[in-house]
Amino acid sequence: MQRISVRAHTSADSATVYALLRDGESWPRWSPLGSFELAQAGAAEREGLGALRVFRTGRTRSCEEVIELVPDRRFGYALRSGLPLRDYRAYVDLTPVDGGTEIHWHSSFTGKVPGTGWFYRLVLGRFIGRVVAGLVAETSRVAR
Repeated sequence: MQRISVRAHTSADSATVYALLRDGESWPRWSPLGSFELAQAGAAEREGLGALRVFRTGRTRSCEEVIELVPDRRFGYALRSGLPLRDYRAYVDLTPVDGGTEIHWHSSFTGKVPGTGWFYRLVLGRFIGRVVAGLVAETSRVAR
């Protein structure tokens, strides 16, 4: 099992950060992702539990299912297709702190091909670092 953990701080409150995480259409604006498409709406709301969100970056197309929503506290998703990984789950935990919010983006997975997990941990670790940096920049800008 491979694990990735990225932590950062933003001056924005947790509600602002959570709102951006819930809005898939905003991700290409503040992250390295190229495009967004909602493949399937959630059971109770557009991007709610069970929603399937498709992101494209270059030639990579990944489909992710929203699996956990705790307002202003946690956003969770699971990879359904697009990368040669098994059991990919990611959670973004938001903790209010003086002067903003602590962001903890963490994921776990195994490589479909034995021996490749370490490679995807490195590549995805860098990518998630860029995603978190973009989220911090966007939420800090909005919080001003």
